[in-house]
Amino acid sequence: MRWQLRTQTLTFDTGPAVMGIVNVTPDSFSDGGRYHSTDAAVQHAIQLIADGADILDIGGESTRPYSAPVAEQEELDRVIPVIERLSAKMIADEIPTIPISIDTSKATVADAAIAAGANIINDVTGLAGDPDMASVAARTRAGVCAMHMQGTPQTMQDDPRYDDVVEDIYRYLEQRREQLLAAGIEANRICLDPGIGFGKTHEHNIRLVQNCHRFVELGCPILIGHSRKGFIGKLLGDKQTNRDAGTLAITLWLAQQGMHIVRVHEVANTKSALKAWQGVIC
Repeated sequence: MRWQLRTQTLTFDTGPAVMGIVNVTPDSFSDGGRYHSTDAAVQHAIQLIADGADILDIGGESTRPYSAPVAEQEELDRVIPVIERLSAKMIADEIPTIPISIDTSKATVADAAIAAGANIINDVTGLAGDPDMASVAARTRAGVCAMHMQGTPQTMQDDPRYDDVVEDIYRYLEQRREQLLAAGIEANRICLDPGIGFGKTHEHNIRLVQNCHRFVELGCPILIGHSRKGFIGKLLGDKQTNRDAGTLAITLWLAQQGMHIVRVHEVANTKSALKAWQGVIC
């Protein structure tokens, strides 16, 4: 399995790639406000690279449940300076060169981010929220990650329902893949994400985690964003507890099921745990 990006190619021969999260926001659910300034976000990204991140995912709009949308210019002002500075440091060999992903559902933001040096568009709406997004992806030849979400961040947790959560989302991702291909996005540039926590109950999330191997049959790299989410706190019996240990446990289960990318807040321990896992299975 390979994921062809705009200027780079990712392979997954030694287990899942680790995508480190950089939230340039005041209100993300886990670390909102910690890296809201450009300087703080850049330093955090540099630390994630030092910790072993394979991809950086930079976002300027929180998509936690009931979060308010962010104006286009505000989102641009948050993320573009961060991407520009990181890209300049990579070009100058001040830091290792790894792919930068822009976490956005706005085509204008994605286009500007790619011009600034991003390689991936990671869109929680499956590239369906903005009618121009697929054409931006096709024209720039960026790698894309299309996620499943039932509803919007403002409505997704009101009353999510499925006939069969695994099969319903499988069919949705299958359809989105075909629609993206029809829009001119090459098959080897498409990654898919079942959207843990986006319009799902606790039970839905558990079923998805238990059955993520089903999505590998779609023939695309599969990304899972489970880090520190509420279902982990519920599994641990305390929603206020630190969720990093629980996140690691889920990460290793996902690796065992053949997932290709895990999106996490805490990179260093994730890389160490995956290295140990890889040593055992080999």
